[in-house]
Amino acid sequence: MRKFDYSFLKNDNLPSELLNITNYIHEVKKEEDEKKTLNSELFNKLNAIAKVQSVKGSNAIEGIVTTDKRIKALMEQKTEPLNHNEKEIAGYRDALNIVHTNYQNLSFDEKDILSLHNIMLAQSGSPFRGHYKTEDNAIIEIEQNGNRKLRFKPMNAEETPEAMNQLVLAYMDARQDSNINPLVLIPCVILDFLCIHPFDDGNGRMSRLLSLLLMYKSNYDVGKYISFEQQINLNKRSYYEALRLSSLSWEEGNNNYSHFIKNFITTLYNCYLELEKRLATVGLKKIKKEERIKMVLLNSLLPMSKQEIIDIVPDISGSTIERVLANMLKDGQIEKYGSFKDARYKRK
Repeated sequence: MRKFDYSFLKNDNLPSELLNITNYIHEVKKEEDEKKTLNSELFNKLNAIAKVQSVKGSNAIEGIVTTDKRIKALMEQKTEPLNHNEKEIAGYRDALNIVHTNYQNLSFDEKDILSLHNIMLAQSGSPFRGHYKTEDNAIIEIEQNGNRKLRFKPMNAEETPEAMNQLVLAYMDARQDSNINPLVLIPCVILDFLCIHPFDDGNGRMSRLLSLLLMYKSNYDVGKYISFEQQINLNKRSYYEALRLSSLSWEEGNNNYSHFIKNFITTLYNCYLELEKRLATVGLKKIKKEERIKMVLLNSLLPMSKQEIIDIVPDISGSTIERVLANMLKDGQIEKYGSFKDARYKRK
């Protein structure tokens, strides 16, 4: 069976590019911690926005979708799921809420991993929830001509429980090593989780929940305020390519983690950049309202809805925001995705 050992991640073995990004993240994180106490109302609003985007983004990666209006209603628990997709979305909502609010009491161990999986699939009534796969599975790739091919053969079902046990122990061992940066350890653990592919259903979504859990427990909580899952969804082609490259020869223990580490850290870096841009609007009330709205949109990496803009600049009326959006569209500064209440806007 494949062995798990993260001792190769000691600081002196990391390429300078990754060290530079992690150092930047450490510095921005310090600033974020200071600003939380000064801008608690804004952080609470960003948290509400991020939850919606996380639920939407993580499910969309797997092709599980519904309208923005329905997702918002499901998040606020003002409605019941209407179909299977919405049950899957509601289940992710429940699991995400637990990670967000109770991560300090959760552990990266088999008990809590299985419990999260059970919660995530409970709404859909999946018979696979809360236990490891009982049959071997495979990752199938569909080529451009429509043909299917085997891209990766995960750990077989018989070996999966012991593999998960070894993965947890290897993480615990590495986590106690002060010479191993958690920001490079976490993506390696998540890659191994995905290569084990321990469940019959929900492995991708579970990997993102576990990513958040491990980051929060290591005091990197930007995912509470800027959706980590949405960032993956926006750049999922590069995410899947990094996953493919880093899983090559995984079965033999000869894979190269660096592709997935770089993608993971870059995604986290983009979250911090996005948070910095959102926070840049604080304290700018002396600037004309129109300019503040433009700054919010032009500095955002993510498409934004009218409601999300209102949440960030609550002192500006909806009608003013609509007028600025119309003018920016006319001037070609932004693009519009969707229509009516589900419309989102992003800089060109």
